[in-house]
Amino acid sequence: MNRMPVDPDVGIPDLVRRLTDDSKRLLSDEVRLAKLEMHENLKRGGRGAMWLGIAFGIGVVALVAFTIFLSTLIGRVVNGHMWLGAAVTGVLEIVAAGVLFKRGVSAFAEPSYTLGQTRESIKETAGW
Repeated sequence: MNRMPVDPDVGIPDLVRRLTDDSKRLLSDEVRLAKLEMHENLKRGGRGAMWLGIAFGIGVVALVAFTIFLSTLIGRVVNGHMWLGAAVTGVLEIVAAGVLFKRGVSAFAEPSYTLGQTRESIKETAGW
């Protein structure tokens, strides 16, 4: 069993000073570690946001190209009436957007259970 050596000549004020110094050093180390983690998370988040932006731009261009392709295809199938192809494609895209919008709204409507649990946890902690 490892026992910490105890100096019988050390008084309580010295022990309190050591404890204070150790606590300050521990706190500064924790703050430094939190700063390093925050910096790394921000760098990673920035890189991820950049890739999401690039993907969004490419997706928009691809959807515009697909819209033109689908409008032209439907227009040729109905004997060259390109306006009908554009109208059908527009209606299809509006329906798809409505379905996606409805899913998004319903996802936001679901309650967040973690916020309520956090509030209860804070109330319990304050009660201590």
